[in-house]
Amino acid sequence: MGNPLLDICAVVDKDFLDKYGLKPNDQILAEEKHKELFEELVKKFKVEYHAGGSTQNSVKVAQWMIQRPHKAATFFGCIGKDKFGEILKKKAEEAHVDAHYYEQSEQPTGTCAACITSDNRSLVANLAAANCYKKEKHLDLEKNWKLVEKAKVYYIAEAATFAREQGFETEDIKEIARKTQALPKVNTKRQRIVVFTQGKDDTILATENEVTTFPVLVSDQSEIVDTNGAGDAFVGGFLSQLVYDRPVTECIRAGHYAASVIIKRSGCTFPEKPDFH
Repeated sequence: MGNPLLDICAVVDKDFLDKYGLKPNDQILAEEKHKELFEELVKKFKVEYHAGGSTQNSVKVAQWMIQRPHKAATFFGCIGKDKFGEILKKKAEEAHVDAHYYEQSEQPTGTCAACITSDNRSLVANLAAANCYKKEKHLDLEKNWKLVEKAKVYYIAEAATFAREQGFETEDIKEIARKTQALPKVNTKRQRIVVFTQGKDDTILATENEVTTFPVLVSDQSEIVDTNGAGDAFVGGFLSQLVYDRPVTECIRAGHYAASVIIKRSGCTFPEKPDFH
């Protein structure tokens, strides 16, 4: 469950960036002055569409890693009743993701413009409809709740500047992982597992007994096209093995594999089949 966005990618010129006050390499939320940007991008440049938004990216990657059955992953989120919403539905279908969108007319479908100039990407996200999900009007419907009940693994993206919020008073990532693992937990039958990724630095795993580090797969700098979506891809790879009850070390290995594939391509895209053994 998360914010579904339609990714609209295009190679643009400097004039386009200047017109909307965009830096070549950046990630921002759209403001009033960016209102026309999305339509202009589509009119002026050759665009590619992808089903996007962090959670939907992860679900797409998990499905790609699993391959079959199709629709192993169900996704919930909110879109608008509009052209971009129709494209998003088609793109989710192509990725074999079982997307169940709550459709409403108050806000347009959320979009993320990826404005590409040479090796740079300037991302402008307009959450719009993604913010309008109504649990009682959608998730609580019997046909949708049935999908929740039959699921084995749940993934809900939620980001917080966790250590500060918790008052951990440490910047040491291993220590933060250890303290997070030890936080109170309602279900005592199963211990919490904490995994932190840190870009090209080691991935950290905290279990009840220890904190372990795992180096990421080294990529030649010249092969790296776009590191955006690497974190989403890690989650997708991780979930694809978790659902088979594989050991957490295997889940991390699959996460690293998926991320290594994604960073060699533009946007959160992948080849037809994975090569993970």
